[in-house]
Amino acid sequence: MANVESGRPGDAFAAGAAGTAKARLGMVRAALWLVAAVLAVRQVAVVLSTPKGERLTDLETWVGPGGVLHVNGSLYDSTRFTGTPFGGLVLKPLTRAAEQALGWGWTFGTLLLVVALGLVAARALPQPVSRRTALLAAPVAISLLMLSLPVRNTLYLGQTSIIPVLLVLLGCFAVRGERASGLLIGVAAALQPTVLLFAPLLWFTGRRRAALSTGVTFAATTALAWAAMPHDSFTYWVHHLAGVGLGRPADDLANQSLHGALLRFGLTGPLEIALFLLLGAAVAFLGLRRAVHYARDGQLLLAVALTGCVAIAVSPTTWQHQLLWVLLALVGRVGKKASDRYVWPVAVVLVMTLPAKMMLPNMPVLHPLRDNVVLLAALSAACVVPFLSRTSPHYQVPIPTQYAPPVEARWKHVPLLPFLRRVLSRPNLLLELLLIRVGYSAYQQVRLEAHGGSNEAARATAEQHGEQILAIEKFLFMDIEHWVNHAVVNVDWLRAFFDFYYTSFHFVVPLSVLGVLYVRRPAEYRWARSALGFATILALLGFWLYPLAPPRLMPGLGYIDTVHGVQDFSQPDYGTLTALTNQYAAMPSLHFGWSLWCGLVIAILAPKWWMKALGLLHPLFTIAAIVATANHWVLDAAGGAAVVGIGFALTYLLQGPRVSSRGKPAEVSIAEPDQAKDRTPS
Repeated sequence: MANVESGRPGDAFAAGAAGTAKARLGMVRAALWLVAAVLAVRQVAVVLSTPKGERLTDLETWVGPGGVLHVNGSLYDSTRFTGTPFGGLVLKPLTRAAEQALGWGWTFGTLLLVVALGLVAARALPQPVSRRTALLAAPVAISLLMLSLPVRNTLYLGQTSIIPVLLVLLGCFAVRGERASGLLIGVAAALQPTVLLFAPLLWFTGRRRAALSTGVTFAATTALAWAAMPHDSFTYWVHHLAGVGLGRPADDLANQSLHGALLRFGLTGPLEIALFLLLGAAVAFLGLRRAVHYARDGQLLLAVALTGCVAIAVSPTTWQHQLLWVLLALVGRVGKKASDRYVWPVAVVLVMTLPAKMMLPNMPVLHPLRDNVVLLAALSAACVVPFLSRTSPHYQVPIPTQYAPPVEARWKHVPLLPFLRRVLSRPNLLLELLLIRVGYSAYQQVRLEAHGGSNEAARATAEQHGEQILAIEKFLFMDIEHWVNHAVVNVDWLRAFFDFYYTSFHFVVPLSVLGVLYVRRPAEYRWARSALGFATILALLGFWLYPLAPPRLMPGLGYIDTVHGVQDFSQPDYGTLTALTNQYAAMPSLHFGWSLWCGLVIAILAPKWWMKALGLLHPLFTIAAIVATANHWVLDAAGGAAVVGIGFALTYLLQGPRVSSRGKPAEVSIAEPDQAKDRTPS
C-alpha cells in the first residue's frame, strides 16, 4: 500500500494484479463450496425422499423395531448384522430412539462425518502445496466424497463405514500425542478389524507408541465387548472368523476383496483359501512396504490410503460401502509429464463414482475385469502404481506440455476460450480410453432415457413425429424411402450388403479414424475428437427433444425391416424403449453424422486424392444403407449433417483454427512452469 501511495506505477500495477487474482480465487472458492453444498443437499434429499422401507435398510435391520439389536439371542443368528460385537455394543443405545428421529439424525450425522473427513483430508495433503491448492482442496474433497459410491451407499443404507476412515485420519493428522492417535485408530479397528494393518505402518515409521496404543485399545474394546456379550463375541471371532460368512454371499459383486474375486472365478474349498492367504500375504507385504516408503517420504496421506487399499484386498469381505480408501489414493502424483499427471486422479474418480458397467462394456470376455474393477484399482494403488517421490525433480515441476504457436483466426474474438490452447503432443492413451468409454456410456444412458415419458406415450409421440417428417418430405418431393427399401429387398446381394454395412461400419470406421489420428497426427486427433464430441452431445439433445419413429416402426406404411426381420405391430410394447437402445432416437441420424465426420476428416487430412475419395464414399454408402434398411428418413441424415457442421463450428469458435501436428511447438521453459502454464496466445 505504501508503494502504491508513493506513485510508483509498476508497484501499483503489481498490487492491482495481485488483488484481481485474489478476487478470482475467492470467487472460485465460493463456487466450489456452493457445488459441495448442492451435492450434500441432493444426497440428503435423495435419501429422505425415498419411501420408508427402501432407505436406511441396514440401519433398520440393526436398530429398527424388529432389528437384530433388539433380540435377546445372538446378534448373528440371522447373519444380517455384519458388524463387530463392539459395534453392536455401541449401537445398542440407539434402539431407544424414535425411528423417524433416528433416521434424520443418522443421515445428517453421516453428512457431517463426510464434511469432517473432507476437511481433514484436505489439510493432510503432502507439503509443499500452493495457497490456491490449500484453499480449494477442502470443497473439492467434500464434493468428490459426496459423489463417490461408498458415501452414497453409506447414506442410503445407513452404514457406519465412514467412521473408521475418519478415526484413522484424525489419529494420523489431527490429534496431538501418539497415545491419543493410537487410541482413535484402535477404536476404528474395533469397528473394522482390518484397520489393525495401520499398526505396522505406525511401527515402521517410528510412531511405536501409537502402534502399541492401537493394539492395546483394540484389545481392550474387544475384551469389553466379550465381557458384555460373550456368546456373540465367540460367534463372531471364532465361529465366523472375524465376520466371514455374515451378510450377503461372499461371491457377491459387492464384495470387492481378493476372497470375493477368487470365489467369482469359480475357486472354492481349500484351494481357494490357500490361494487367498498366499495372495493376501503378498499384497500385505508389498503394500505396507510401499506405504512405509511414502510415509518416510513425507506423503503420509498417500501412505494411509495405500494401507487402506491393502485392507480392502486382504479382508475376507469388503462390501461396497467400505471402499473409501481407494478415493484417498488420488493424492499420489504419477507421471513425469504434465499431460500424464491427470491420468491417475481421473481413473480413481471414475472408478469410485461410476458403476462398473459404465466403465467397461457388457461383454463376457470383460466380466472378470468389470466385476472386480474397484479391487483392481485398490491393488494397483497398493502394489503397482509408481507414485513420484517428493525428492523427484518432476514432483513439483513436471515436464511441460508442448503447445503449437497460435494461428490467426478469421474473427478477432476467436478463440472464445483462449486457455484451450492447441497441444501438439499425443494425449495419454489410458486417459483417452477412459473418457471415450465413459462418454459413450453417458451417451447410451441419455439415449435410453430420451423416450418422452411412458412407453405408450413415447410410441404415440414418435409415430406422430414420423408422420410429420413424411409429410415434409412429400412436400419437398424427397420421400424416396419406400421405393429404395423395396427396390433393395428384391436384390438379395444388395440387401445383404447394406445390412452388413449398416450393422458393421458404424463404430469400426470412426474408431479406426481416431486410432490413426492418435498415432500419426496427435494435434489433428484432438481437433477431430472435439468436433465429434460436440456433434454427439447435440444429437443427444435431438433424441431428447424430438423422439422419432424410423420408417421400419411406422405401422401401415409397408416398410420392410431388412435388418431385424418382420415386425409385429400388434404388440403394444414393440419398438419402445428396449434393454439395448432407444428405437425412437432417429433424429438426427448419428449413423450418417458419424460417417460424415469420418469423410470430412479423411478428406481434409489425407495426403493423397484417392484416400480423400474413399473417405467421402463412406457417408454416401451410409446414407444409402440407412434408407435402404428403413432405419432412417432422409431428413434424419440432414439432421446428422447439421450437428456435425455445428460440432466443427463450435470447435473453431472455442479453440480456434486447427493446428497441424507438423507445426513447430511453442517454446516452454522448464525452469518457469508457472509462467508457461499461464501463458495464452493472443
